Amino acid sequence: MCGCAEYRPPRMAHQITLIPGDGIGPEVANATKRVLEATGVQIDWEEVNAGAAVAEARGTTLPPEVIESVKRNKVALKGPIGTPIGKGFKSVNVSLRQALDLYANVRPIKSLPGLEPRFEGTDIVIVRENTEDLYAGLELMIMPGIAQSIKLITETACTRICEYAFLYAERMGRKRVTVVHKANIMKLSDGLLLEVFRKVAQKHPKIEPAEIIVDACAMQMVRSANRLDVIVTENLYGDILSDLGAGLVGGLGIVPGANIGTEAAVFEAVHGSAPDIAGKGVANPTALIQSAVMMLHHVGETLAATKIEKAILEHFASSAVRTADLGGTATTDQFTDALCAAVAKA
Repeated sequence: MCGCAEYRPPRMAHQITLIPGDGIGPEVANATKRVLEATGVQIDWEEVNAGAAVAEARGTTLPPEVIESVKRNKVALKGPIGTPIGKGFKSVNVSLRQALDLYANVRPIKSLPGLEPRFEGTDIVIVRENTEDLYAGLELMIMPGIAQSIKLITETACTRICEYAFLYAERMGRKRVTVVHKANIMKLSDGLLLEVFRKVAQKHPKIEPAEIIVDACAMQMVRSANRLDVIVTENLYGDILSDLGAGLVGGLGIVPGANIGTEAAVFEAVHGSAPDIAGKGVANPTALIQSAVMMLHHVGETLAATKIEKAILEHFASSAVRTADLGGTATTDQFTDALCAAVAKA
């Protein structure tokens, strides 16, 4: 043997679509890129634009090259995007989910140290069906003064979202999956979800199944959320409960989100574009950074993801460098500098 060091080919950079978004989007996107760079992970960003900022010039909030880029790269990181109100434009978020069949919206709800949230130690995950229910957009005026929205629930969509929730629980070491429904009133639509959930649960005996009505779930979340563990539910219920959950742990400014499909995944900040503070350098990038952590796990960069997770916990536990929405006076750059330093030490 020659005793030479084993040759290891250089790691290929990840090809990832970046959609900076509107308002504070470019600022928090840039901060997130800096934190990712601090881990040493290699990413080639393909930047494309969508949202209110491109609507005037392009006549659409979602140009075709955005969809093409995500389809090509399979993974995207998206900042907050605005939709012009009252001008006939469809939500970019809804359009992305439908065009890419991003059927699972995953929202971890977890307390951070030092933020004085409503409840310390909250740690649940909401898995929301992302493509149908009342958000399918099936509405009509059946006669003057009477509007109708159709609640679309299919066995196919129920099956894959329940399967995703149980597989997620197994992969992440969770113990329980709780289905949230209103089958006591909507016996056919929500009843179908409940029926499918029970069938899927039988295939995953290591995970405890639980059932709860949506209004009781809202009460449970503000009493003892962790008993719910992983929540799986329909589009509308999941949308509402996700924001309730964010309120328990400090707000939308720190909560990450992901939209997962079989062919692509989009990781996003779930807060708004905050045009009132855009360009002032005071935006909080935590939500998008935590979404990027989910993205790193998704692409197999577990070490880099763990570094950022550790750095975030240590930073919030010990540092006073925080943006105004978290009770501090730091700028976006100052907060990012501090977090990058924490990543370097992790």
